Amino acid sequence: MPWQEVSTVTLREEFVALAQQEGANLRSLCRHFEISPTTGYKWLQRARQGQPLSDRSRRPKHSPMQCEAQLEEQVCALRRQHPAWGARKLTHRLRALGIEPAAPSTVHAILRRNALITPAASQAATAWQRFEHPQPNDLWQMDFKGHVGLHGGARCHPLTILDDHSRYALCLHACADEQETTVRERLQAVMRRYGVPARMTMDNGSPWGSAQRHYTALDVWLMRQGIRVSHSRPYHPQTQGKDERFHRSLKAEVLQGPPMGDLQQAQTAFDRWRGIYNRHRPHEALDMCVPLQRYRPSERAYCEHPVAPEYGDADLVRKVQDQGRIAWQGRNWRVGKAFIGERVAIRPDGALDGVHDVFWSIWRIARINLRSMTVSSGRILD
Repeated sequence: MPWQEVSTVTLREEFVALAQQEGANLRSLCRHFEISPTTGYKWLQRARQGQPLSDRSRRPKHSPMQCEAQLEEQVCALRRQHPAWGARKLTHRLRALGIEPAAPSTVHAILRRNALITPAASQAATAWQRFEHPQPNDLWQMDFKGHVGLHGGARCHPLTILDDHSRYALCLHACADEQETTVRERLQAVMRRYGVPARMTMDNGSPWGSAQRHYTALDVWLMRQGIRVSHSRPYHPQTQGKDERFHRSLKAEVLQGPPMGDLQQAQTAFDRWRGIYNRHRPHEALDMCVPLQRYRPSERAYCEHPVAPEYGDADLVRKVQDQGRIAWQGRNWRVGKAFIGERVAIRPDGALDGVHDVFWSIWRIARINLRSMTVSSGRILD
């Protein structure tokens, strides 16, 4: 049986003292101290050699599978630099730096050994079925990451634009507000640098959305560039899941720290992290590639002065007046305030008698039913 828990070393010293007495019965002493003869002889031998009677370390003298101290320091340094990165991301980043850590399991063990990983983080992640567009610039996702408090009570509104295929962060800008003019200015700068996407998706909040699914001024501005505009369903943030995931990384790796002083300081932090995100941070959804490896600018250049829409000779053309209405057939029909001042075309629907579609450029924005004398307008017709 094992030694008693209380005063273990004292019991061993007492046993040795008694065992060294003249005429001592070693096996009888072992029975009284409830240890095996093998254990008794071991402690007696150590005492005779002048060795301490405390427990020795069970750490092996040689650990062939133990990683080198230099590698351990490199892993810990990279983890402290990127505290939200897991073992797989750290492994691929180390390899990109020319350091071979053997396997993610080795990195994970180093993190655990150095108390750099929490029990919750070590649990297996849920496998998700992902969808992505096949080419860069097929779809951009855009949103605000709420607002962030700054010193002095000011607010920062991080505007984010993400390419769906590559997860490349096209924009991470510290905005002072969430106004339509602010978003348009940032979009102009992004499109001048990266070109124009085929489609953009946003939620239904201001400034780009409308709960009633009406077109907005920003919708029309994007449509002038030939961009198809779509909006996520209300209360379904997963529609923009990649941008939402980007926001989680932004919060974990940048916004969790102390409040930043002003918008300029916030922008400096955003620019630095965006460079890390695009060029250095591996993504599991990209087979551990970085976004830069999968992104390329669009072949469609931003048009500084798009021309007004042109229509065919057979089209009935009307100008949208105040309140977003057009005059036709002796009545006013509402097609949307976002198109005030624009010329639209009225075309009969060949499949439905008495039904006419209203187009702005190539986009159908309203449908007029002369039989019921009603009009449907907005993005509900998408």
